[in-house]
Amino acid sequence: MSFKVTGIILKGSPLGEADRLVTILSPEQGLVKAVAPGARQHRSALRGRTELLVVNEFVLTRGRSLDRIQQADMLTSYSGLRHDFAKLAVGQYLAEVTHYLAVSQTPQPELYELLREHLRRIEALEFQPSARVTQIIAHLTQALFHLLAIAGFAPQVQHCQGSQTLISPNFVDPRWRIGFSHDLGGIMVLGQGNIRPDQRLTALELDILQMLPNRNLPELQRWSQAEQMVFSLETAWLRVEHLLRQYLEHHIGKTLKAAPLIDTLAPLAF
Repeated sequence: MSFKVTGIILKGSPLGEADRLVTILSPEQGLVKAVAPGARQHRSALRGRTELLVVNEFVLTRGRSLDRIQQADMLTSYSGLRHDFAKLAVGQYLAEVTHYLAVSQTPQPELYELLREHLRRIEALEFQPSARVTQIIAHLTQALFHLLAIAGFAPQVQHCQGSQTLISPNFVDPRWRIGFSHDLGGIMVLGQGNIRPDQRLTALELDILQMLPNRNLPELQRWSQAEQMVFSLETAWLRVEHLLRQYLEHHIGKTLKAAPLIDTLAPLAF
């Protein structure tokens, strides 16, 4: 029996001598695993259409254990990502995160549209030479937060998870810090109970975290005059991305394979 789905390729791997096994995120059916027969052959019509992040309208046939792709009509390929290493690395990262957050046999139109929206934003991003790393990491970090939120376990970044007190960043005292606990699921006042924070955040880092739930990122100039800035803005964004990455890995019990690509964009020694 044949059926149609629209979906984006989140993962692919070789299968046999010439086939390719792909994982598709479909708004109608969630995750779908399918065999692309002959897709690794040079002249195969499926070769380019089963690459990572390509969106197709698929015609599939049911198999005993795996569906098979009979036809794939490309809708978009986000070609702008493939012409820039940083953008492609971010796309691969977001595809892996989405794969871990998605489920099979369950409609997930919101997750599908959210991923595509952030891929469009990153593809269209015009870099400022002096802020290239900050821009790409900022867009990645907000996309990661939004994906966590739509999956139902974004960290709490407004209230202390112990006292439920609203926390605002203190830019006056350069020594001010707030804790973050993976187990508690968000920020916490330091010295509270016996719980040790997984990371201590500066005022700038907390301010960044508290902006992430918004639909759009503020202009980076928002933080250009931040008083008592302990780290540079680039470093602060990188530290927040690392924090959310570690938070996700803590909850899914796996390490993101695409993360080292992001680390090559701006190697840090914290």
